[in-house]
Amino acid sequence: MSEPARTTRWTRADIGDLSGRVAVITGANSGLGLQISTELAGAGARVLMACRNRDKANAAIAEVLARRPKGTVEFLELDLADLGSVARAATELASRTDRLDILGNNAGLMATDRSHTVDGFEMQFGVNHLGHFALTGQVLELLLATPGSRVVNHSSMGHRPGRMNLDDPNSEHRRYHPWRSYFQSKLANLLFTFELQRRLAATGADVIAVAAHPGGTRTDLGAEGSGWLNRLALAASPLWGQHVSVGALPFVQAATDPTARGGDFYGPSWLVRGRPRLETPTRRARDEQTARRLWTLSEDLTGVRYLD
Repeated sequence: MSEPARTTRWTRADIGDLSGRVAVITGANSGLGLQISTELAGAGARVLMACRNRDKANAAIAEVLARRPKGTVEFLELDLADLGSVARAATELASRTDRLDILGNNAGLMATDRSHTVDGFEMQFGVNHLGHFALTGQVLELLLATPGSRVVNHSSMGHRPGRMNLDDPNSEHRRYHPWRSYFQSKLANLLFTFELQRRLAATGADVIAVAAHPGGTRTDLGAEGSGWLNRLALAASPLWGQHVSVGALPFVQAATDPTARGGDFYGPSWLVRGRPRLETPTRRARDEQTARRLWTLSEDLTGVRYLD
């Protein structure tokens, strides 16, 4: 685990030239994913915007292109709520590139009403964690073939109250609570990041796993849920949330900073707001035994096994 405050006063001017780099950003058609894609393409990267809806993705691509980026942007069809779609996206990606410098596992749902993925998983755990776990394993060959590549997982402040219920991760045997499930999925993002880093390091791979969170950022995340807390959060967001161009920076730093080390976790300097900095996750997020159990469970649920 990296010591906090190693890097200070990082800004988008520090992104550097990403010409020749290839990045995949999930959930790239709006909000943080769109901003991250804009930043990376603006610095010269070839960005594949991995989205479920082609029309929304094309509109997002047009928005990025309107800013005349140095790099390129294109659509990659991906539905994280369908493991079949995840496998097809990985196959399609391998047919279009022989390298992958940045896998940006950004897409996520927040406090949604109870629903299930195509494969029967609770939607938030299925999309926020399991879909990305499967995608990472299925594009690992490209990452391993690319010197200095990295996996960037988007977590949340919500990992702090999160608790992993590994005996019932899909809330099949207890009352479903949208925020509890969201917090669990965001904790899972960090447990996955740190276990992935340990396993990559054990093989000597030239790939690192890092994570970030956006603090409080004004997006439409949470709009899918019907609870009163969802409505309150959306109503209050303009009062305390920072602009998406600022909220995306911790992720962008994690994806591009040459001084980043495996296991780094970036967030706003004042937790909710501010320029990006290294942050210390909770002890629960750093629990190696829980991380190993989550990894095994994720392999069993998705059928995707790697770095064993």
